[in-house]
Amino acid sequence: MPSPAEGQRIDRWLWHARLVRTRGVAAALADAGYVRVNGQRVRAASRVVHTGDVITVALQHTVRVLKVRGFVERRGPAATGATLYEELAFSSGAAVRAAQLARQ
Repeated sequence: MPSPAEGQRIDRWLWHARLVRTRGVAAALADAGYVRVNGQRVRAASRVVHTGDVITVALQHTVRVLKVRGFVERRGPAATGATLYEELAFSSGAAVRAAQLARQ
């Protein structure tokens, strides 16, 4: 298994970043082809991602485009998970969150 400095499996990273509730769901998304890394469809949950990779994930009614900023050894609180990625401006998830913040 690669160290967090080298990279991390895509299913673990999605789970640690709190994009999905369970690692099993993350693995299923990857195996079903709903995840892309740098524009290439992920064929297996074991695909290793590295800092700077751009991940596109189709989640329910949104498509999120994220840039990997880091890794953690263990899943932590949501605030820690949010530090693992940068939401790119053309992500539909970013547009939804911006609209929610504008309403507050």
